[in-house]
Amino acid sequence: MTEAAVRPVIASPPELVALRRRLHHDPELRFAEVRTAALLADRLVACGFVVRTGVGGTGVVGTLRGGAPGPHVLLRADMDALPVQDQKTVAYASANAGATHACGHDVHMAAVLGAAERLAAVGIRAGRLTIVFQPAEERPFGQPSGAQRMLEDGALADGDPDWVLGLHAWPDLPAGVVGVDERIAMGAKDAFSIAFRGRGAHAATPSRGRDAILAMAALVTALHAGLARSLDASDRAAFNIGTIAGGRSQSVVPEDAVVTGTLRTVDPAVRARLRDVIERVTAGVAAAHGVEPTLTWADEMPPIINDPRLVRRTLAVAARLLGEDNARRLPDPPMTADDFALFAARGPAMYLKLGVADPAADAWPPLHSGHFDVDERCIGVGVAVLAALATDLLESTEP
Repeated sequence: MTEAAVRPVIASPPELVALRRRLHHDPELRFAEVRTAALLADRLVACGFVVRTGVGGTGVVGTLRGGAPGPHVLLRADMDALPVQDQKTVAYASANAGATHACGHDVHMAAVLGAAERLAAVGIRAGRLTIVFQPAEERPFGQPSGAQRMLEDGALADGDPDWVLGLHAWPDLPAGVVGVDERIAMGAKDAFSIAFRGRGAHAATPSRGRDAILAMAALVTALHAGLARSLDASDRAAFNIGTIAGGRSQSVVPEDAVVTGTLRTVDPAVRARLRDVIERVTAGVAAAHGVEPTLTWADEMPPIINDPRLVRRTLAVAARLLGEDNARRLPDPPMTADDFALFAARGPAMYLKLGVADPAADAWPPLHSGHFDVDERCIGVGVAVLAALATDLLESTEP
């Protein structure tokens, strides 16, 4: 990274660093964030929030009201860890085998809680502040979204927010820097499963069978080629086949095979076009090999769209706190996806990118890596920007 000139200008409160390390040491997987939720709920109660727990499973919703009507501002953080083995040798490394905060959710919680405590300490004169700690952002194929579960369970039963704020740890940026996407903060996601049913036979007489694995091998290459040739130079998209399974014996022509994968886009027209390509290529390959296809779409998530008013406000607040050079407009929307999109659909939103890499490091581990960690000076930056932006919005008269 070698951005040694960048230095966080805001200190991280020691108690929030300690909280982040505690959360990192005791990570909990999706819909099992019991100890995490209890810890966060207790901290919110202690600083004056009215708190609901068990929302959508393990979700926490805290509310702080001012003395007069005014804007409703929501801050959200996700709580779940990834099913990834922690490979770091630090004192706060995960104590739970096969689980770690490899996506920065521990930092998200610490920053949002710190902002909530700061706002509660000074009080809000008018309006309402809602804090959401959400389970299950990480989503295996076909499994429910934590944001969806919370919304279905009445997380916003008291009314939609006027402004929705969140942040995500971003290892492409150094600690001390925040990044703002001009419009698309994260892409749309469409996960899929494709199953082929052929006909089993003895390996010595393959002509009597219909080889599902052979058909699936052809499909994998055909999908990559078909998608590549369906993209124009200006299109932004990412495609991946992440799992493949099939067969039971080396002596049997396999009758079943299945793959799962994901399509990421930012433009609805490109999204529709590429979904159609996947469906047509699947049907064509299946017909050519004499197998029966079953294509299932799941985990569909819209893009996260930053509100242009919040883009301007966030850049102004961050520049004031961090300096102009450390409040950056990001050039291209990423292909990552996040169910913050479902909260963002309920009001004008901003999903901030929080730099977490050591500015002096030559490289930094990516998200979802067992080596992922953060420069903890990022926590104070996240707290300061979120708290200042929320204050600005709570005191705003802009509709």
